[in-house]
Amino acid sequence: MTLRWFFILSLLISLTSCIEIIDDLSLNEDGSGTFKYNINLSSSKVKINSLLALDSLDGKRVPSLEEISEKFNNVVDLLRTKEGISEVTFSADYNNYIFKLKCDFSSLSALQNAIHEVIKSENGNKSLPELEETWLTFEEDKLVRSIPQITVQKAKEINTEDRALLKNGSYTSITRFYKEVDQCENDRCVVSKNRMAVMLRTDPYSLTQNPNLLDNAIYLVASN
Repeated sequence: MTLRWFFILSLLISLTSCIEIIDDLSLNEDGSGTFKYNINLSSSKVKINSLLALDSLDGKRVPSLEEISEKFNNVVDLLRTKEGISEVTFSADYNNYIFKLKCDFSSLSALQNAIHEVIKSENGNKSLPELEETWLTFEEDKLVRSIPQITVQKAKEINTEDRALLKNGSYTSITRFYKEVDQCENDRCVVSKNRMAVMLRTDPYSLTQNPNLLDNAIYLVASN
């Protein structure tokens, strides 16, 4: 999730009592795959509409829907230019405030590099220590996942009162595989009945307090 996306959404969240976030990663045997990131603010659309009707909030100008749409589209267009990224799609329902991003990637490193490059570009090409982290690795039938620290750090910058509203939301992380899962290190995760997907769930507020809640190492059944 890029900084510009976060700044826009944090403004909407400031009067939002419920936010649902789903990140969904599907991994193929060759390391390629598909990444989806969905944000649903529909439960608070009345409050968001009230917010967007204001000229300013806490001394900051409130952007119009047209400006928000343009910013989202700029980020998506930039992502489409990144090496190893293809089939980028983005949908925005501004009646219900539901946003969905999807892209294919040639490798996990290509996905991470693309996100890092987009964030850096949106931040004026300034160096950010958070961009040095690796939050996805896959080798020898073992996938290690974590939530990018830059997302968590920006969530912490929301004021305390607004951040408390995030307790009413949910953050769901799903990982899908091409063969069965053997075991997971995070004892909070749920493995699907066919053992080819793993889900972890918390709320956005808890994630700002403990970024490691969704960290997981997933081991696949060894190949014969």
